Amino acid sequence: MASERPDHQRIVITGVGLSAPNGNSLPEFRRALLEGRSGVKPFETRYFGHTAAGICDFDELRYQKRKEVRRGTRAGSLGIYCAREAIADSGLDWENVDRSAVGIFVGVTEHGNVETENEIYLIKGYDYDTRYWSHHHNPRTVANNPAGEISLSLGITGPHYTLGAACAAGNTGIIQGVQMLRLEECDFALCGGVSESIHSFGIFASFNSQGALAKHDDPTKASRPFDADRNGIVVAEGGCMFVLERYDSARARGAKIYGEIVGHAMNSDATDFVLPDSGRQAECIRLALRRAGMRPEEIDVVSTHATATVSGDVQECIALREVWGESGGRTLINNTKSFIGHAMGAAGALELAGNLPSFDDGVCHATINLDRLDEQCALPGLVANQPRQAGRINAILNNSFGMLGINAVVIVKRV
Repeated sequence: MASERPDHQRIVITGVGLSAPNGNSLPEFRRALLEGRSGVKPFETRYFGHTAAGICDFDELRYQKRKEVRRGTRAGSLGIYCAREAIADSGLDWENVDRSAVGIFVGVTEHGNVETENEIYLIKGYDYDTRYWSHHHNPRTVANNPAGEISLSLGITGPHYTLGAACAAGNTGIIQGVQMLRLEECDFALCGGVSESIHSFGIFASFNSQGALAKHDDPTKASRPFDADRNGIVVAEGGCMFVLERYDSARARGAKIYGEIVGHAMNSDATDFVLPDSGRQAECIRLALRRAGMRPEEIDVVSTHATATVSGDVQECIALREVWGESGGRTLINNTKSFIGHAMGAAGALELAGNLPSFDDGVCHATINLDRLDEQCALPGLVANQPRQAGRINAILNNSFGMLGINAVVIVKRV
């Protein structure tokens, strides 16, 4: 159990770097969440046309040259921006850090679709003559690309790879960082998730064909988890990277500690390509709690995965009732996708980051756009439309569930 681990096996968060549709730093992101500001905007994409999306506006040239941006990928640029911001936030003496002792573990939902779509579109203008296919295509589309671009940008020579875990990828990147630190494969872990998904017309078209793409006259109201009038997902891009290190290391250098990762779990539904299984989700939550040595009522905030699909939201609520019971106790429940849409591979990491400041300010941010609660999603602790002052918050549980039935849960405690 977490409480029994020696200090060199306790893993803490000491740096956060992010780009979300409504903020390019944790303070900016948190401010938007507390003020109820959505980052969803009108968006038009090739072939599909007009829709709504969560769009980031970070400065790609802050840490990259124009040539590097052109050669690389949007996911790589997001990863580089977030990783460098996280390192700066951590207070590490980066120039004197052993780069071979740093690992990079980046969760992704998909990678390579954007680049492939773009290349096919471009050679269409040359009558599909493959002599005009970019020689940058292969390094852009290999599965390790986002983590690899971070490695190149920062000169990190420790292990780097991406983890394909659908919409559970952000949590999966964090879990991998924790495990590699405990195995002493690295001394510092840059981990989290990124997504460039809005730049692929195919993702919009596929969700639309599935009847799962959100539609609303006002884009800021399109993402509506738990609302009776919800009608699907708002696709978003984004990125969030954390610096993780061992507690004894962080304490020795006097680092600011955002929280300690005390529990985590992953499992699989093994039931359907897209439909979630509440029973397996509940099992994943219970396993994370058991590893943390905690009871459900000791969790102060549950950050939900809910994407605003009709069945997905209901299944997660069933899972939460199964673990917490119908009364729910004193645990508060919120949702970040209502503000930014579904940032796919970055979702879990961004959602955890947005809740971390509650350890300092004692506030649980709301779920917005909740005008008419679906009675099947009526959870006692659901924080609707206005943030709630909760007093002292000690523990956050972060849910992430993805296609093909992959589930990942992370628990973070105040230190």
